[in-house]
Amino acid sequence: MSEPFDGTERSLGQLVASATAEMSALVHDEIALAKAEIRQDVKRGLTGSALGILAITAILFSLPMLSFALAYGINAWTGGHNGEGGWNLAWCFLLSFAANVLIAGLLGFVAVIKFRKIKPPEKSINSAKQTAAVLQGVKPRPRPELVKAKDDAAAVARSSA
Repeated sequence: MSEPFDGTERSLGQLVASATAEMSALVHDEIALAKAEIRQDVKRGLTGSALGILAITAILFSLPMLSFALAYGINAWTGGHNGEGGWNLAWCFLLSFAANVLIAGLLGFVAVIKFRKIKPPEKSINSAKQTAAVLQGVKPRPRPELVKAKDDAAAVARSSA
């Protein structure tokens, strides 16, 4: 035989309320997880973008230096010099250009590494798929047809109480 009702069992309404609250909490947790993963990827994307912009800026600022280096290099090739026997000015400009290109290359390399770390929010996708799979198997119970006269009176009595 079954045990008599001792007050520790929950009613159907309490069970439904509990299940609804737990489903709501599950959905809110999945949304929070998705937001956290997307926020992390956005930060990586912004960092990579900033470094890429810095690399492009360094290359753009290096282009005039390349032009000066080329001009002074042609001057040196045709017999020009700096007049004091030191390094030719063209080599100085070329060295400056090479340093800027090296910095731009390093910044670009770091930007590429940051962009490769951006991935879809896999945890959120898997969690949503699992939830969908669970909910797919759940079918609503058909409601029995109510006897109009008797149930209408009971509904009015309950709503007025």
